[in-house]
Amino acid sequence: MSKKTRILAAPYFVWSVGFIIIPLIIIFFYGFANAEGHFTLSNVASIFSHVNLKALIISMLLSFMSTLVCLLVAYPLAYILAEFGHGKSSMFAFIFILPMWMNSLLRTIAWQNLLEKTGLLNTMLSFLHLPTVMIINTPWAIVLGMVYDFLPFMILPIYNTLSRIDIDFANAARDLGANGWQTFWKIIWPLSLPGVISGITMVFVPSLTTFVISDILGGGKILLIGNIIEQLFTQDNDWNAGAGLSIVLMIFIVISMLITDKYDKEDATKK
Repeated sequence: MSKKTRILAAPYFVWSVGFIIIPLIIIFFYGFANAEGHFTLSNVASIFSHVNLKALIISMLLSFMSTLVCLLVAYPLAYILAEFGHGKSSMFAFIFILPMWMNSLLRTIAWQNLLEKTGLLNTMLSFLHLPTVMIINTPWAIVLGMVYDFLPFMILPIYNTLSRIDIDFANAARDLGANGWQTFWKIIWPLSLPGVISGITMVFVPSLTTFVISDILGGGKILLIGNIIEQLFTQDNDWNAGAGLSIVLMIFIVISMLITDKYDKEDATKK
């Protein structure tokens, strides 16, 4: 590495040490220590308690559901945007990114006002003499909040990948007799997998660690692993147990990223 490159990389190195490496060291220290500062595995092993294990399973299920819904919604949308061409698609992509300019907490509170018993949704249904729905404080409300918050993170990488695919590949497949479905499944889908895998990672990870969405849209009735960790740090002041569960959560996140990276590399090898 040249001297100039080292100088340019220095700010990033300082940032990484101060805001990534040191916090991780602190988390690992508290996670593997008891209140007296002695080494212990009890904090990490607490994930096997009934409450914590249930919260982890629910978190993974809701994260999987929200990621799947985001993928099913984002892929056709990204495909349509890519077909529009650069000018029009950029405008539509900007429209989808625009809500991200607002604070995530405010957006979640807005959904709470929409979904609550006397919210806008039920008010409109009552006005139309239709039966009201009770979505608030249910897992469906949490999934809806996750999808709304994290959908742009699925759309953008898929759109970027699709927009870079050479249209001549699809034209060649059609010239060789492939129909629309065969062209998509054999050409478009494999070439777009890097964007899909990136989008899955970018949605699944924050979905698994969130606690604000479940607090607001779940009404505190549905505990995710993020809620338990947040309570241990802020309410119980038990940093050791909170750090131990955080380490477990990091392990699951790393495993999920390794799995998606493995499939990404396998797909690249096939190509």
